[in-house]
Amino acid sequence: MKVTDIKTFFVDSGVTVDLGDTKNWLLIKVETDEGIHGWGECHTLLDRERSIAAYVDHIGKYFVGRNPLNIKHFTTVMYEDYADRQRSMDYFSAISGIELALWDITGKWLNTPVYNLLGGSCRDKIKVYANGWWEDSDTPEAFADKAAKVIESGFKGLKFYPFDGLGLKETYTSKQQVQLAIERVRAVREAIGSDIDLMIDVYRILSPSNAIRAAQMLEKFNPFWYEEPVAPDNLDDLAEVKKNINIPIVTGEALYTKSDFRQVFEKRAADIINPDVCCSGILELKEIAAMAEPYQVAVSPHNYNSNTIGLAASLHVSACIPNFLVLEYFCNFKDRSDEISVNPFNVEGGYLSLPEGPGLGVEINEEALSRYPYQVFVNPNVR
Repeated sequence: MKVTDIKTFFVDSGVTVDLGDTKNWLLIKVETDEGIHGWGECHTLLDRERSIAAYVDHIGKYFVGRNPLNIKHFTTVMYEDYADRQRSMDYFSAISGIELALWDITGKWLNTPVYNLLGGSCRDKIKVYANGWWEDSDTPEAFADKAAKVIESGFKGLKFYPFDGLGLKETYTSKQQVQLAIERVRAVREAIGSDIDLMIDVYRILSPSNAIRAAQMLEKFNPFWYEEPVAPDNLDDLAEVKKNINIPIVTGEALYTKSDFRQVFEKRAADIINPDVCCSGILELKEIAAMAEPYQVAVSPHNYNSNTIGLAASLHVSACIPNFLVLEYFCNFKDRSDEISVNPFNVEGGYLSLPEGPGLGVEINEEALSRYPYQVFVNPNVR
């Protein structure tokens, strides 16, 4: 079997994020001379989708004519020879999207779900937490109202960004700014009760001293975790925060390879890691999770992707990881995802069932993709 073509599809998610921007998904279709095709998805960030698609197109020149079953060889060659071991989010997103499609092809070729090719499932359903429920919220009361509604729909955990919109990408954070974030958390906790898991994402915007001060104020609300309080490029800073607070630390969405995570484990900088399958790929994420096991670090995959291919790939990996904790699910992506998916996913009681079909177990309605073309915008966060 040989690869004959690789195609990219932009899809407007229909959801506005970050001051009115829209997120475009980037799906990939890999075709073969045996008539078997595979779907993949690249992780996309604001106004970066076209550069990621350009990587996919360039890599495709080296892709056509190869056996799609030789997944590890292809990703290794692309990193060592094509990328010359140089690193960028755009490259890792592109190669990961292709890798997902290769696993889809392999599973279809062997007529089995991908998780059976990864050692088999450790669980038959995957716990998820809700994200994306907080759109257009600003005041503590607005966050609380929407949090209560998402819990009523059956989720057992939710995540949000209480520091969002406070202009905190500075060395010093005022007490007033921190206090508003604290009040948002207080309101949400009171609205959802004490039994619901409450994840706090700081989004890498605080200095270590501010992150420690804010966490100590948040501890009384019993957060399930404290995600990326500081930038991950200085792991000593992250380790310092971890040593001085009593909330589990999460990092990993901006780290993509085993090499990136090595010092996270060696420095004991995190309790939980959250790599994204559309940035790391299926096999790399599974190998990262295996590295985490002897350090007693849990894995909670990041999943800021569509509820189609990206979600399916995350489910397959999560099923096979013994130290899996919980998976991210953007509930505001459901409507558009359901429109473009032949067999959409449904959350029941805070869980998703594993796909049962061969490969990733998800098919895309190509005709539906054309109804939601790429949306152009300028990222207002660029100052």
